[in-house]
Amino acid sequence: MAFHMTINGRRVEANEGEMVLATARRHGIAIPTLCHHEAVEPFGSCRLCMVEVTKESWKGWKGLMTACLYPSAPDLVIETDSARVRQVRKTVLDLLLARCPDADIIRELAAQYGVEHTSFTPRENPDKCILCGLCVRVCETAATAAISTVQRGHHREIGTPWGGPPPDCIGCLACAHVCPTGHIQYSEAGGVRKIWDREFKLVRCKETNKPLPITEEQAAFLAKRQGMDPSYFTRSEEAQRKSTAMTLGRLAKWDKLGLVQEEVKS
Repeated sequence: MAFHMTINGRRVEANEGEMVLATARRHGIAIPTLCHHEAVEPFGSCRLCMVEVTKESWKGWKGLMTACLYPSAPDLVIETDSARVRQVRKTVLDLLLARCPDADIIRELAAQYGVEHTSFTPRENPDKCILCGLCVRVCETAATAAISTVQRGHHREIGTPWGGPPPDCIGCLACAHVCPTGHIQYSEAGGVRKIWDREFKLVRCKETNKPLPITEEQAAFLAKRQGMDPSYFTRSEEAQRKSTAMTLGRLAKWDKLGLVQEEVKS
């Protein structure tokens, strides 16, 4: 069921069950996020998507809410760039800049809110991890839950409970692809992918012998999880297209009366 609400003075249509962030973005209204991704459920950890929410019936009361977790509702009045909202985002980015001064996206967002240098004590030996949890959530959703948030306080990090490379990792790169700061690094060379201090052999096309962008462990995992034939993962897109073309060619040359399939010479 559709209804109307107001965002930045603009009357927009929203859908039942839709969050404020989704409604705003659907109407081309930008709200910054770092921990949000369409592949996983919203989490609200980065706090950058804070917006100011009110209703006429609330008699002037306004609250700060995370747009990714706050549901759209009839007659809501949303401000995505008020002075109060900008101050909250400025503080969040000031803190993130102290934690991850080398992360390009953090520096760019902080500069947009007037933060060129952090006012907090910079972290010693900083990396680019903002602990948004996206990598953990996508691994739980799409892969094997091989990584998690471990330890507490200043020692909190993404890894395995007992340290060391994650034994359940399948090298699928889902974590690296959703990481907003580029903290999770990987490399590929000679048919081998390296990530999380582990090495994974890439599946090779059975026709061209070229490495495919999928590890042997990932292929086995997907085949089992989706009930698929493992051989599906042993052909490159080029080989798949060639096979399809040959099949269509044979179908086109069937004898109209006897339905005798002819062989197509490659």
